[in-house]
Amino acid sequence: MVVRLLLTVLLATGAAGAAPNFVIIFADDLGYGDLGSYGNPTIATPHLDRMAVEGQRWTSFYVAAPVCTPSRGALLTGRLPIRSGLTSKTVRVFSSRSLGGLPQDEVTIAEILKGKGYKTGMVGKWHLGHMPGFLPPHHGFDEYFGLVSSNDHNRAYDSIVNRWPALQPKSEYWDIPLIEGERVVERPANQSTLTKRYAERAVDFIRRSKDEPFFLYLAHSMPHTPLFRSKDFEGRSRRGLYGDVIEEIDWSVGRVLDTLREEGLAENTMVLFTSDNGPWLIFDEQGGSAGPLRDGKGGTWEGGMREPAIFWWPGRIEPNVVREMGSTLDVLPTIAALAGAEPPSDRVMDGYDLAPTLFNEQPSPRKEMFFYRSAELYAVRLGPFKVHFKTQAGYFQPEPELHDPPLVFNLDVDPGEHYNLGDKRHEVLGPVGQLVMKHRASIRPVDNQLVKRADGPTGVFKRP
Repeated sequence: MVVRLLLTVLLATGAAGAAPNFVIIFADDLGYGDLGSYGNPTIATPHLDRMAVEGQRWTSFYVAAPVCTPSRGALLTGRLPIRSGLTSKTVRVFSSRSLGGLPQDEVTIAEILKGKGYKTGMVGKWHLGHMPGFLPPHHGFDEYFGLVSSNDHNRAYDSIVNRWPALQPKSEYWDIPLIEGERVVERPANQSTLTKRYAERAVDFIRRSKDEPFFLYLAHSMPHTPLFRSKDFEGRSRRGLYGDVIEEIDWSVGRVLDTLREEGLAENTMVLFTSDNGPWLIFDEQGGSAGPLRDGKGGTWEGGMREPAIFWWPGRIEPNVVREMGSTLDVLPTIAALAGAEPPSDRVMDGYDLAPTLFNEQPSPRKEMFFYRSAELYAVRLGPFKVHFKTQAGYFQPEPELHDPPLVFNLDVDPGEHYNLGDKRHEVLGPVGQLVMKHRASIRPVDNQLVKRADGPTGVFKRP
C-alpha cells in the first residue's frame, strides 16, 4: 500500500514535486443530457465541452443518492449516506426546520487535505446542516460563501410561491440567507447574481491561494429550481430560461479554468465537474434532461443517479472517453492518494482510488454500485447488469413497485432500462444476492440526523 501511494503521489506531482491542487465543481439537479458533450442539441456549453475534449469524459459515473443532502454528504466523506445518518424513511433532505447535520465525527475531503497543509475553501450550496456546529467551517473549510440549503427553502410568501412555476420567480419570494463563514451577509439572497458571484469568489480564492496547495469546492445552487440567471444571460439560450442557467454555469466553469491557466496552475490542478443528482423532471421545461436515461431526480432509475463527470488535468490526465464505472464515492480516496494522505481507517469506506484509470487507462476498480432511495436499498449494479428489487419514480408515484423476481437490465446494451432480461436473469441474481448480503452485514445503525426537526425555521433560517 505504501509503495502504491508513493507511486501515485509521484505521478500526480510530476518533476516539480509540488503538491497538486484540487477543484470540485458540483452542479445541482443537472441532467445527464444537459451538456453539449453529452448530447444536448440546443444548450451551448463551450467551456465544459472544451474541458471534456482536453480531459476525461466519464459515461458511467454515479452519485450515491438521487437527492441533494445524502448525495453531497457522500461526495465529501466517501461513504454511503446510510452510514452517516443522512438517509431516512420519512425525510429525504435537510429543511429549514432541521436540527441535525453532517455528524462531527465524519471526515471530509477538506479535513484530510488540511492535515496535509492545504488551504480549503467552499463556495456555494452546502445542504449538510445549518445549525451551529454543522456549517462548512466545522467540517474542514477555512472559508465559506454561499447558501446553506436548496434555493427554494424558507418560503417568504406561500400564497405566491405555491404558484411560482407559472411565474417569473423573484428572489424575495424565498427568505433564504447568504452566508459568509458563519455570518448572514445578505437576506434574502439575490439569486439572480448567485452564479456570477460564486464564480468571482472561486477565482478570488484561487488567486489568493496560488502559492500553497489548495482545495476548492464550488457547489452551484442551480439548475435547482427556482431558476435565476444574471442580466448578461437573459434570453441567451435557445433552450429558454433553463438553458440560460446552464450556459451561465458553463461560463463560470470557463472563468475557473481560465484563471488556473493564467496563474500557471493548470498543470498542477485536477478539476472535476459533475452534479449531485439527475434532473427535476416535474418542472417540465424548467427542469433538465436525462438524455437516453430513464427518469430523473428522486428515483433509482439511471436518470436519477448517473451524472456527467469530466476530469481535467492538462499534462497529467490524457484526453479520453472513459466507459468504466465510477462514483462520487471515489473522489475522497482518489484525492487522498494524490495528496499523499490516507482515507480514514477506523470506519467502512465505500470509495475506490481511481488514479490507475485516470492516469494509466486501466480498468476502474469500481465494479458495483448500490442504489438507495431514502434508507432502503432499491437496486444494485454489478458489472454491466443492474438489478431492481423495487422501483419508484422520483415524484408522483406514491408507492414503490416491488419486483419479485427482480428486474434485470444490461446497461451496456440498454442504458435506458427498457428491456428486462427475463429468463436470463437467474445467472445474475446469484452473484448480486451474495453482494447484497455482504453489503448489508456492513451496515450499522447510526443516529439519524435527518429526522431531528423543530416546529419552525432554525439556525440561520430564523427570521430576524
